[in-house]
Amino acid sequence: MSLAHGRPYLAIPGPSVMPDAVLRAMHRASPNIYEGAIVEMVAGLIPDLRYVAQTAAAKVAIYIANGHGAWEAALCNVVGEGDKVLVPATGRFAHGWADMARGLGVEVELIEFGTKSTYDPERVAEALRADPERKIKAVLASHVDTASSVRNDLASLRAAIDSTGHPALLMADCVASLGVEEFRMDDWGVDIMVTGSQKGLMVPPGLGFVFFNEKAEARRAEMPRVSRYWDWVPRGKPGFFYEYFGGTAPTHHLYGLRAALDMIREEGIEQVWHRHAVLARAIWAAAETWGQGGPLTLNVADKGLRSHAVTALRLGKPYGAQLRKWCETEAGVTLGIGLGMAEPDDPAGTGFFRLGHMGHVNTHMILGLLSVIEAGFLSLDIPHGQGALTAAAAEIAKG
Repeated sequence: MSLAHGRPYLAIPGPSVMPDAVLRAMHRASPNIYEGAIVEMVAGLIPDLRYVAQTAAAKVAIYIANGHGAWEAALCNVVGEGDKVLVPATGRFAHGWADMARGLGVEVELIEFGTKSTYDPERVAEALRADPERKIKAVLASHVDTASSVRNDLASLRAAIDSTGHPALLMADCVASLGVEEFRMDDWGVDIMVTGSQKGLMVPPGLGFVFFNEKAEARRAEMPRVSRYWDWVPRGKPGFFYEYFGGTAPTHHLYGLRAALDMIREEGIEQVWHRHAVLARAIWAAAETWGQGGPLTLNVADKGLRSHAVTALRLGKPYGAQLRKWCETEAGVTLGIGLGMAEPDDPAGTGFFRLGHMGHVNTHMILGLLSVIEAGFLSLDIPHGQGALTAAAAEIAKG
C-alpha cells in the first residue's frame, strides 16, 4: 500500500520547490499594466536582481521565456550569421547553447571536456590564440551544467581569455546556479549572464533574464540588426513600461519574483550560498556512504567541481529507473531523470538520476529526501553502504 499521500516533493533540478509566499503573491486578480503600483514594483526588481548577480554595473533584460529563450536572446544581441563562438563543454547544456547558436547561422568551435570534469582554461586560451582574425566573438560557458552537475570556475575562464588579449566576450549560463552558487558577475569579469526564474529564483518557469555589461553593449552597437523582440536595448533602459517586456507584462510571475527576491534579501545572498553548500555536502556524504557497499557513484568525483544546486548520480541498470519509480509512487518524492548520460548498455541513461537541491530547501527537506532514497534501497534490495543518514546529519551539524 502506497504511503505517497500528503504533500509531494519535487526533488528534480528545476522547476524547484516554490515558496508559499511566492504562490500567495501570484494568487491575485490582474493589475492595470499601464500605470500604477506594478510599474513602480518592476522598477524595484532591477536593483535586487543585480544584488543576486553581484553586479553594480550590468543592465538587466527580462524576457517572457525559459532558459533556452534567454540563450537565444543573449546570442542575438552580440553574434550574427557568419560570426563564431567558442564553447567549452562539460555536459549536455553547453551542447544545447551551442546548437542554439548554430540555428542562428553562427559557427561553433566546441571543445569537449566530457561530463565528469571541468574545462582546461589553457585549451580555451590556445583556441583563442589560434584566432588571429578575431572571428570568435564570444566564449559560451555553463557555470553549472544541470545534467552532469559539474560546476565550472568562470573566473579562471576570464583569466584565460585575458591572457591572450582576445576581445571575445565571456557569456555565462547561470540558469542552474544563480541564487544558489556563489556568483560575482563584476568581480569575475562576466560580460553576459543568462538565467531563468524556475530554479534558484524560486518562481515558476516563464521568465528569462539576460544581464549585460558595457563591453557587451558596445558589441550590441556593432550589430547590423537585432530582432525587435530579442533586442535588449529597450528592455535594459525602457522609456515606457511595456518596453521592459516587448509588450504585455508577465504580471503574476513578476509578483512572484518580487516575493522571492524579498526572501533572498532577507536571508542575505552569502547566507543563501552557504545554506546550499551545507545541504549539498550532506547529500554527497550520504551518497559516498551508500556507494561503499553498493553500485551508487557520484558523477563528479572531485568535490571541488560538484554543484551546490544539483547532484547527478549513477546507480546503473535497472536500479536507477526502479528507484525513481519507487520514490514517486510509494513516497511522493520525484527524483530527476538522467540527462545526456548515456552508456553503451544504457543509451537512455536510465541508470542515472539527479537530485535538485536549489532554492526553497532546508535541512528537514534534504534529510527527508535522503531517508526516502534509503527506504527505496531497502524495499528494492539495492545494495548500499550503511550509515548514510548519520553521515549526512553530521554534515548538517557542522553547519
